Amino acid sequence: MKRRLALAFGGALSSAMFAAFLGILLGVFSSVLVSALFPAAALAAAPEAGAPSAAPAALDAPGAVRDSQAAIGRQIGDHRLLDRQGREVRLADYLGKPLLVSFIYTGCFQVCPTTTQSLAQAVEQLAQDFGADKFNVLSIGFNQPFDSPAAMRAFAAQMRIGARNWEFLSPPAATLDALTRDFGFRYVATPAGFDHVLMVSVLDPRGRVYAQVYGDQLSRDKLGEPVRLLLRDAPMPAGLPMAALIERVRILCTVYDPETGTYRYNYGLILEIAGGVTFALAMIWFYGNEWRNQRRLRRGHARRGDPRLAERSVEPPLVERSADA
Repeated sequence: MKRRLALAFGGALSSAMFAAFLGILLGVFSSVLVSALFPAAALAAAPEAGAPSAAPAALDAPGAVRDSQAAIGRQIGDHRLLDRQGREVRLADYLGKPLLVSFIYTGCFQVCPTTTQSLAQAVEQLAQDFGADKFNVLSIGFNQPFDSPAAMRAFAAQMRIGARNWEFLSPPAATLDALTRDFGFRYVATPAGFDHVLMVSVLDPRGRVYAQVYGDQLSRDKLGEPVRLLLRDAPMPAGLPMAALIERVRILCTVYDPETGTYRYNYGLILEIAGGVTFALAMIWFYGNEWRNQRRLRRGHARRGDPRLAERSVEPPLVERSADA
């Protein structure tokens, strides 16, 4: 009897242990399955070892674009920055002609290098179209203090950019917010780096934001059109040399051809200008010739003593007298 009770008790205990083991095994399997299929849910359900961490901030893309558009027409302050050699420069040092400004951070391994290379290709093409001395380009590092002058110098060397009209600048951390706010440029730090607006700001020669060009692929026409319009509408300085005058006319008569992807001469506009100039010269010659002929005619009448001219020169009598007096 005792043996039967012992066997029954042992069988029940073994069954309970087997059931418990089976339950543990099923629980582990279920957890692994849920973790594989729903990783976000698994992370949310996992116990936290420390204090809860806030979710990383995200860039408000529509708001960032609105801020950049609101900057159009804004006068940019004369901010002080450092060039690649660590020398202090002012933003005004690069004005007096159209200025292209791009914000980057040197720790970026994909987007910023790609955008900078695209900008370099567009700048090279614009230099061929308008001349490299007609505009300036700035790349400004916004990840301070890491985007130092040395880092900007290394980034420029890595991108193989050595154009004389292109400089890489590092702003002081204390003035970075004011600088980016002037341009309407927004960025947010993320675990992977920074989220920021991909844009190039085009400034007019006086330092006002003229246009914002967006995207990581900066084509010739996107940047070329605002630069061409700024060069065309620039005031004509006094005593402009003939070569510079011809260059202004050339810029005025260029138009972007989407089929070839280049700027070409607008011959229709050239003919219109030539026709207008010819008409103006013809009218000047006609009126000048008429004036000269009239002047010669008056001189001829004066030499011959023309009575009609004499009558015109006789003054009327001051006192009327009767015939009998």
